[in-house]
Amino acid sequence: MTAPRPVLHAVQDRPVLVWRCERPWLAISSAPRGGGIGLRNWVFNATVVTDYDHPDPTAHAGEMAAGLGLPGEGIGLLTAVDVRHEVTAADSGVRASVTTGANVPVWAAAPERAQAWAAGTINAVCWSPVRLSEAALVNAVATVAEAKAQALLESGVAGTGTVTDATAILCPADGEPELYGGPRSRIGSALARAVHAAVTAGLRVEDPRHDRL
Repeated sequence: MTAPRPVLHAVQDRPVLVWRCERPWLAISSAPRGGGIGLRNWVFNATVVTDYDHPDPTAHAGEMAAGLGLPGEGIGLLTAVDVRHEVTAADSGVRASVTTGANVPVWAAAPERAQAWAAGTINAVCWSPVRLSEAALVNAVATVAEAKAQALLESGVAGTGTVTDATAILCPADGEPELYGGPRSRIGSALARAVHAAVTAGLRVEDPRHDRL
């Protein structure tokens, strides 16, 4: 089963990347729209204003989906990063599409109130060529987080991510499932390398100083 390619659209004069699936994919996501585990027909990653403060991002993403003519259930991600700066990396059939905004990084285990809340988003849309069990999907989310943190550390970013990072991982809904999604499993290792490469390249797109690290 071949993963769809993103197509660039515009909603309210802002760029949106849209993946339309020919048939539903099994997905896990932390996105404001279509989060959780289930079958999904589409994914979008939309650029919003830097000081985005919509009171209901889930509803707003739903309005965007309707405006794009996206039917059924899908995943909607939001970011202040210009999604035209998206970077895709592939490894052993796994694809990772990442928009990297790390201007306000945080340490995951920082002391309470050690840092003021501020938006800054790394969104990852990842596609597996084979089905993953639900447990493997959960494991794969952790693998994405580990690979992202490694890329940030190696690029000299003082943090493990940002407070609004979101992930979506999709796989075929049919077939014998892979049972593991960790960084040394067959799919998980490819996923880790793809995410690491995409985040590393995305940091250089957003801030050329990272080329010197």
